[in-house]
Amino acid sequence: MAGQSDPHLTLFSAEEIEFVAEDEMVEIVPNMRMDSLNLICGDYGPFYPQIATEVPLWLAIALKKRGKCAIRPPEWMSVEKLTQTLEAERESQGSFQILPFHYVEMSKLLFDHARDDVPDMYLVRSLIEDIRDVRFHKVETSLESIDTRTSAVKIKDLSAMEVNIVRPFVGRALQAIYKHGNPELVPDQERMTNVQSQGHDHGQRRPLRRR
Repeated sequence: MAGQSDPHLTLFSAEEIEFVAEDEMVEIVPNMRMDSLNLICGDYGPFYPQIATEVPLWLAIALKKRGKCAIRPPEWMSVEKLTQTLEAERESQGSFQILPFHYVEMSKLLFDHARDDVPDMYLVRSLIEDIRDVRFHKVETSLESIDTRTSAVKIKDLSAMEVNIVRPFVGRALQAIYKHGNPELVPDQERMTNVQSQGHDHGQRRPLRRR
C-alpha cells in the first residue's frame, strides 16, 4: 500500500504514534531497591530486586538504559503466540486477529532498547513483519469493494499504525470515486485547503521531546 512508505499520506508521524505507545504497561524485573515513584501519570513501585512489577514502557526503557532492570516481553510476543496469530491471519481472510493496538510500536521499542530481553529476537521480528504484511494484504483486498455506493468503510481490529495509514488513503479513495460519479458531493478543495491553512496558522506542531 502506497501509504506505508509515504509519510505525507498519514495523519500522524511514526514518532508521534510511538510516543503514545510508550504509555503502554509492561512488566519489568528490577535488579535494585528503590522507593515508589510518584508521577503525574501514576505511582509506580516500590521496586525490589528480582520481584516483577508493571510500569509504563517509557519508564521501563529508561530503567533498562541505566542497567536497573530487565524487561519481560508481553505474552503475545512469544514465538508460539505469534506463530498462532500468523496462521490465524492467513486462514481468516475476512477478519483480523485481535492484537494490542500498539503492537508494532511496542515491538519496535523493545527491539531497539531491550533486544537481549526478547527470546529468539530475530524470529520474533520476522513473525511480526509477516503478520503486518498479511494484514495489509487483507486491508487492500477489503478496499477493492469500494464503489460509488460506499459512504464509509469499517474495518475492525486494526492497530494504531494500520489505522494511521489506511484512514487517509480511504478518504482520498472515496473522494476520487465521488468526484468521478457525483461531482456535486465533493467538497470544494480550494475552500478546504484555505480552512486547513488557517488552522495551521495558529501554531506549528512542536517536535516531540524524548522522555
